[in-house]
Amino acid sequence: MKQVSKRGGDQRNRGGWEPDRILRRENKGDAPVGLMEFMGSQLPDAKRSDIKKWLKFGHLAVDGQVATAFDAPVAPGATVELNFTRPFVVFRHPRLRLVYEDADIIVVDKGYGLLSVGTDSSKKSNVETAYSILRDYVKSKHPSNKIFIVHRLDRDTSGLMVFAKNVEAKEALQHNWNNMVLERKYVALLDGELPQRSGEVRSYLAETAQHEVFSSDEPGEGKLAVTRYKVRRSGKGHTLAEFSLDTGRKNQIRVHARDLGCPITGDKRYGNGSGPLHRLALHAETLRFAHPVTRQDMNFTSPVPVQFNKYV
Repeated sequence: MKQVSKRGGDQRNRGGWEPDRILRRENKGDAPVGLMEFMGSQLPDAKRSDIKKWLKFGHLAVDGQVATAFDAPVAPGATVELNFTRPFVVFRHPRLRLVYEDADIIVVDKGYGLLSVGTDSSKKSNVETAYSILRDYVKSKHPSNKIFIVHRLDRDTSGLMVFAKNVEAKEALQHNWNNMVLERKYVALLDGELPQRSGEVRSYLAETAQHEVFSSDEPGEGKLAVTRYKVRRSGKGHTLAEFSLDTGRKNQIRVHARDLGCPITGDKRYGNGSGPLHRLALHAETLRFAHPVTRQDMNFTSPVPVQFNKYV
């Protein structure tokens, strides 16, 4: 593959930004290989001391993740990037963990209490959101970079989210969401013990003027919502259950958990609001989808918060 330069020459923009010169190489073999060995095979004229320097100072990334270990595995099909100009920007934030990044998407693990995207009131008070954090991150790499919201998690729901980095990826995901999302699995700690180990909740969800969602049996009163559940553990007056969605409606799991008679622990709107965790005990554990550009099967899992298991 040829060397890619985002801007030619040694010019800087008016803000002093220096354009990156990035070389990309793909492992076209059928077996993993160490990063040092891989770079040696791709750049046979490069000195070993140069490769060590690139590793040490964060100039190398594997599938969008900065790698500094000489034996970091480069899997078949993985892409290695070498930034000749400067180290890659390393993402660090106490409320948001970067899980995966490439040229088209970013997958993150959102902490509870963090808005996915700003509301009218939060924008006025300049409240930090997952969107604003990632926007600042991508712009730190290049001033013209953008980020696009694809779907949302409630403020107090933790777990996996995907964002788009260009319009093509955003439109592909949003317009074909139900077809491109292959699996979404949530785990929740519930108040009470479910009588059945597994089952399905099906109702039509509508919303009041106060933005509270409720279930109805009347098709004309809302949109069809289908939630499947399975008990993982139960005891001590609580149930740890997993939920998978056939549809993606606002507050769907929270409303259907209440319909089952076991609202989510700590749910102030659809439960009693109390609970030992002092948070909404709902976590987006699994997100599996077709990549919006390559159509590759992307499968991510986030560990269930350890506190969920303590009360079962």
